[in-house]
Amino acid sequence: MMKKIVAIAAFLSLSLSMMAQDDLRFGFQLSPSFSWMNTNTSKINPSGTNLGLKLGMTGEYYFRENYAFTSGIGFYFNNGGTLLHDFGGTYWPNSDLPSSLDTLPNNVKLKYSIQYLEIPLGLKLRTREFGYLRYFMEPAITIGLKTQARGTIEGTGVKSDEKYNIRKEVNILNLSWGIGAGVEYGISDNTSLIAGLGFQVGFTDATDDKGQVFDPERGTVREKSKGTNNSITIRLGILF
Repeated sequence: MMKKIVAIAAFLSLSLSMMAQDDLRFGFQLSPSFSWMNTNTSKINPSGTNLGLKLGMTGEYYFRENYAFTSGIGFYFNNGGTLLHDFGGTYWPNSDLPSSLDTLPNNVKLKYSIQYLEIPLGLKLRTREFGYLRYFMEPAITIGLKTQARGTIEGTGVKSDEKYNIRKEVNILNLSWGIGAGVEYGISDNTSLIAGLGFQVGFTDATDDKGQVFDPERGTVREKSKGTNNSITIRLGILF
């Protein structure tokens, strides 16, 4: 992870030095986040949150004084959450699990820890300056590309603290919409500190759905639920 952080910092510093213009602002974010997963079935329910981190570059193009198109690039570490499955089944059939975990019992908990490369596309609306402060609101669509996925399993009769590679159980593309709000605090003519909150809701299926579930009413059927990622982010950053 440290090598990735150093590589990102070097890339962002070079981008800032090459692309700085009067109507462009660039910056960095280091934002803690709390994420969880939801599904479209009452038989699979949220059962835990992940503490994650967003790290990357942000960019703003001002087409008017207080209105800007926003984008950026960065990593979202440890996105996901824990899902409680009422019925047993073979939920991660494409992962290299030990034979004792091929078939999972009722009330099993599956924890997803996913890393995404994210590219947000948004619109920033900010107020005029009050002293050193400006307030802003920022709706956005975010494109997430899976880079890693790990998972853990917990349930009755299941004892495993190992984190398994579940890349094949998670879809490569994750799309979400969200809205953020916060404050800019000017510390110089061209530099501002950023603080705020963001809410992000996934609308594409994050899970691959190739497993089977042992439904007592329908028998053994394919697991076709839609699992989506959601998060609340404490946005912290700096703009130049």
